[in-house]
Amino acid sequence: MAAWALLALAPVAAGAILSFASYYGDHMVLQKEPAGAVVWGYGEPGAVVTVALSGDGGLVLMKKMAQVKEPSGTWMTILDPMDQGGPYILTARQGSENVTLRDIYFGDVWLCSGQSNMVMTVLQITNASQELTTAARYPYVRVFTAAPSRSDVELEDLEHIDLPWSIPTAENLGHGNFTYFSAVCWLLGRYLYDALSPALSPSISPHQHFSGPQTPSVLWNAMIHPLLNMTLRGIAWYQGEANAFLHTDQYNCTFPALIADWRQAFHVGSAGQTEPLLPFGFVQLSTYRRQSPQDSFARLRWHQTADVGVVPNARMPRTFMAVAMDLCDEHSPYGSIHPRDKHNVAHRLQLGARAVAYGEKNLVFQGPFPTRAVLEVTRALLNVTYSQRLVWRRRDMPAFEVCCSSPVSLCRWLPAPMVAVGSHMVTLALGGCGTLVLALRYAWAEWPCEYQSCALYNTQGLPAPPFLLETLRSSSRAGEMELLLLHPSSLLSWGI
Repeated sequence: MAAWALLALAPVAAGAILSFASYYGDHMVLQKEPAGAVVWGYGEPGAVVTVALSGDGGLVLMKKMAQVKEPSGTWMTILDPMDQGGPYILTARQGSENVTLRDIYFGDVWLCSGQSNMVMTVLQITNASQELTTAARYPYVRVFTAAPSRSDVELEDLEHIDLPWSIPTAENLGHGNFTYFSAVCWLLGRYLYDALSPALSPSISPHQHFSGPQTPSVLWNAMIHPLLNMTLRGIAWYQGEANAFLHTDQYNCTFPALIADWRQAFHVGSAGQTEPLLPFGFVQLSTYRRQSPQDSFARLRWHQTADVGVVPNARMPRTFMAVAMDLCDEHSPYGSIHPRDKHNVAHRLQLGARAVAYGEKNLVFQGPFPTRAVLEVTRALLNVTYSQRLVWRRRDMPAFEVCCSSPVSLCRWLPAPMVAVGSHMVTLALGGCGTLVLALRYAWAEWPCEYQSCALYNTQGLPAPPFLLETLRSSSRAGEMELLLLHPSSLLSWGI
């Protein structure tokens, strides 16, 4: 039977002379083929450790030898690639000592990390009681959670574990508020299990505490660095709220750099078993303050895509994104920054995972994005062509704005009402802008729309993502002018 593991990491101390590392335990999931699962632990320096994988009936299927390094007292081996399934028994032996792990499965291991929205548990989300009841139907989706921890130096192993590897129950999925287990992590895993099982089997892992420190690297040191030896299938990331107010306009550089750094670190740490372009999914920011004149959230949403608008892109290959700006929750008891609809977040994430990580063909996993704009000069209309068939949900929304040049301002943003929406085209009225259209943006606000009621969606119900694009005049015909839609390398210097 295939196993799915939702892994959220927690440690087991390495006090014994022979032991596995903290995040290996009964009920765990190891990464299946084509990669080999990395297994490591502690032993007597200089001694030889024999690692054996056995079937449930005791038949030894594989043996590996590893020498305990000096002076660290650690050993590591890579198992031969295994097809999905189980249960297996994993044993480490050193002389007369042995340590045994039972009910081990091979599947896909996903690491979940981020801030408070990732830490929200199933107990806190919409339809919590129904979701908790559902847990019993997924005994092969395994869960694990690392306890919040900080360190000024890089740790080799986890110091604290909230939830060791476990079969999901209503109790461990709904343990409490902002503790364990992550609702988005759980939902992503079970959605993937439903969509791909028995062909695939994922597992998911640790999150960071929602009251994150400002000191750089202390969470990485204590909670991520210890996991680098583990073979992973992918990463899910739900973070950014704090960054909306700190270094917002550096995020277009820092976020792609984080993704590249994590990929390199896990690839090297797993002796090449975790692939170099590890699939990386993330959640775009939801909403915060209704009718706020600030645009920090809007800017950060854009920067989350490296100022391209959609992913994957050249700067962020093998990534996928869940747009969440239409999942607002003004009356959330945890504050509007913590919306309770995590089902749609996870649903959108799993679509991206299936397309990007698992290569599922012809799967629509993101909303429509503009590809062309043509200005009808005489009628002062801008026709914007989209990549997918459009669904116009809100006809009364001021969703589009154009940047107009005037004698007193290089860029003045004015509403561009939608006067018509066709199957793939939106027609905007330019009003007083005339022909001097310098830029176009969509859903550029901290609270751009009401719940599931943004202006544009595709036929699969996925929202069109926000964008900020500058326009350059291209060829023209009688009565109209085509504008090139370019990614705005210079717009921020205009104070947009």
